Amino acid sequence: MELTLKGIKNKENWEKAGIKMPAFDIENMRKNTAENPVWIHFGAGNIFRGFIAVLQQKLLDEGITDKGIIAADTFDFDMIDKIYVPFDNLALSVGLKADGNTDMRVIASIADAVKAEFLDDAQKEKLFKAVRNPSLQMISYTITEKGYSLKNMQGDLLPVVVSDINDGPKNAKHAMSITVALLLERFNAGAFPLAVCSMDNCSHNGEKLKSSVLFLANEWAKKGFVSKEFIDYISDEKKVSFPWSMIDKITPRPAKSIEEMLEDKGIENMSAIVTDKNTFIAPFVNAEIPEYLVIEDRFPNGRPQLEKAGVYFTDRDTVNKTEKMKVTTCLNPLHTAMAVFGCLLGYDHIAKEMQDEDIRKLVMNIGYKEGLPVVVNPGIIDPKRFIDEVVEERLPNMFIPDMPQRIATDTSMKIPIRFGETIKSYYNAPDRDVNDLTFIPLAIAAWLRYLLGVDDKGNAMEVSSDPQLEDLQDKLSGIRYNDVNTYNGQIKDILANENIFAINLVEAGLSEKIENMFKEMLKEGAVRSTLHKYVEML
Repeated sequence: MELTLKGIKNKENWEKAGIKMPAFDIENMRKNTAENPVWIHFGAGNIFRGFIAVLQQKLLDEGITDKGIIAADTFDFDMIDKIYVPFDNLALSVGLKADGNTDMRVIASIADAVKAEFLDDAQKEKLFKAVRNPSLQMISYTITEKGYSLKNMQGDLLPVVVSDINDGPKNAKHAMSITVALLLERFNAGAFPLAVCSMDNCSHNGEKLKSSVLFLANEWAKKGFVSKEFIDYISDEKKVSFPWSMIDKITPRPAKSIEEMLEDKGIENMSAIVTDKNTFIAPFVNAEIPEYLVIEDRFPNGRPQLEKAGVYFTDRDTVNKTEKMKVTTCLNPLHTAMAVFGCLLGYDHIAKEMQDEDIRKLVMNIGYKEGLPVVVNPGIIDPKRFIDEVVEERLPNMFIPDMPQRIATDTSMKIPIRFGETIKSYYNAPDRDVNDLTFIPLAIAAWLRYLLGVDDKGNAMEVSSDPQLEDLQDKLSGIRYNDVNTYNGQIKDILANENIFAINLVEAGLSEKIENMFKEMLKEGAVRSTLHKYVEML
């Protein structure tokens, strides 16, 4: 069996293999989408194929819509050439249940796949044709938080952004410049309304997206590339809205075991590839079953009926509370703590960590003991039930091939939200004491210990990529594993950095506690003994 339009015509073989097939006319859907597109999505990777495209597939299967999604990518064109084109824009979704069973289906809701490469006239015109059409309702994004950034860690504009500002919309390259160019095309075609919606896992994602779009548009206005009327158009949320959202679904890199399982079922060419941009991707997506998408209901040109596929539509305040609940309390802090301790203790699988009693107690204390007392209840999702699901079902799922090394990526960018917000809640609350925190400081100390690149047995350990890695490790220079006397306050400067922690931990009074924990973990085997000491202490 081949995952192509021709290969899936024999539905019987696929269904015998336990794979659910599309219940709609794919060719008709693609024709309807080309004529009257409703949705363009930027970021053609795993979270899109394994979650967002599945939502639209459900609407297509139920006959609620007859249009699919146009997938586009601004960063990694290899994905389009090697994963989309050879498989006729089809994907295979593999939901991994905690009992070992799978929920498999062929995803055919992607009507077209486009490289957002403005130097390629044919690819560029595909996007421009879609945005000129009054029928288009939404452009959405899963391009990671870095995709919205226009500046480096020093606050300087990225070279590609400087180039885009100077060159104007014609040959835009950065994802945000491309977005502004597309909005300009829509404005010139009739100033039709549109929602521009980030679905990325970052705080205030809609605000980040809007800020970058307006910055670039205003820079182009200064140079005469766009008019004041265009600025007014994208500044008016009755015309162009930037809804906020919260997304949650673990979609780890494709696992070899899943690839082998699919090939055993007779499905050919399921091998994963690594693109030139170092994206690890396969024709299939393996993902957990639990999923959440909460979106601010602000769509000036209408929207897909995604609530019928399980999406929550609500107001901005509720989205913000839901995102804050997940990212600052109920999931992401637990993940980050597990990631750094898991790497130090030699784990390569998140679920195996949950069998480690010390790590399990750490996670539960960060979530229940330190997080829940200051969590904001969004109303639509109960925080305690959310943590219960995370601790009892999601993290222990042995069939989710997620790795602490993946989660440890870009930790310096995650810590302000994942730990900093809870620390600030304790610090600013009149009825709480920041010094009552133990397990979040322990996780921060473990992260700093992790940056030394030596595991708990004294072996060299690869540290996951991080935009501040070089600077952070430079600040730690001179500290040697198994020699506590080489510590002379080197981490104080890091702990005082509000950009990393969202609060000056020295001024907050947590520095000494974290420093002592850090020093405790410098000896051989001390990461384990220190972790055990604190989780048993309280």
